[in-house]
Amino acid sequence: MEFSALTVFLIIAIIAVLYVLKGFKIIPQSETRVVERLGRYDRTLKSGVNYLLPIVDRAREVSQRTEMVVGGQKYAVIKQTAKIDLREQVYDFDKQSVITKDNVTTTINALLYFQIVDPVKSVYEIDNLPNAIEKLTQTTLRNVIGELELDETLTSRDTINSKLRIVLDEATNKWGVKVNRVELQDITPPESVRRAMEQQMQAERERRAKVLEAKGQKEAMILQSEGEKESQINQAEAEKQTQILKAQGEADAKVLQATAEAEAIRKVAEAIAESKTDPATYMLLMKYVDTLKEIGAGNQSKTVFLPFEASNLVGALGSLTELIDKKK
Repeated sequence: MEFSALTVFLIIAIIAVLYVLKGFKIIPQSETRVVERLGRYDRTLKSGVNYLLPIVDRAREVSQRTEMVVGGQKYAVIKQTAKIDLREQVYDFDKQSVITKDNVTTTINALLYFQIVDPVKSVYEIDNLPNAIEKLTQTTLRNVIGELELDETLTSRDTINSKLRIVLDEATNKWGVKVNRVELQDITPPESVRRAMEQQMQAERERRAKVLEAKGQKEAMILQSEGEKESQINQAEAEKQTQILKAQGEADAKVLQATAEAEAIRKVAEAIAESKTDPATYMLLMKYVDTLKEIGAGNQSKTVFLPFEASNLVGALGSLTELIDKKK
């Protein structure tokens, strides 16, 4: 009887120890648990050692999204777990078809970065949080893309990402979730649209090439015309300077010639005055000499007969010439 009582006591003690030990829970860093006591929210566990009353306290299970790779393909799997991850998480959603404002069906897949900031709301305000975030992201993406044309969709990724983040952050705030950013991975228009876009891009490149070529030819012609203009200006300036110098030379020559003639006339006049020769006689003698030069300039030999009175004129001219030479 004593043996059976001791055995029962030992059994009860072991059960009590196991009961107490079972209540200890170690929570890793950046994780938490939402604890319910008898089906009602009691507290949120912190990282480190925590104690739960077995049977009475229970960690509430939540839905968690994980990815599995099967045959090289990624599949999203929803499983139930009591662990709530407080780190930033990323959801890679499958491609979905959206329609733009100009009725072009486009395939888009997105990445969503979010973080649970209030574990209690994420458990009690929404059922199956991963599925809710995925569906909300898909519908919001359709609404945002539906307001844009295809060209805007392809060139405004930053704008789309910003709009999606704002809308999703406001919608998920009541779930205790903070949406940090949304990134569009691929925007794939239909094959016919892609071909048309490629042809448009090729035509645009050819147009730019022709424009650049035309600009180059225009600039070359402008430079050539400016060069010809400068050349003509320089040539005209050179001709002008040549004309000026030539005119100055001719003027100087005429001045010198006129000065020499004036000096000669002055000396002749002085010689005539000293010799007391009649000026008319001097002029007649000069004309007479010039006529003799013209007569003797011919190729044929000529015989010229002079009157006897001409010898006196010639003698007077000789004496006058000697006087002029002395003046010089």
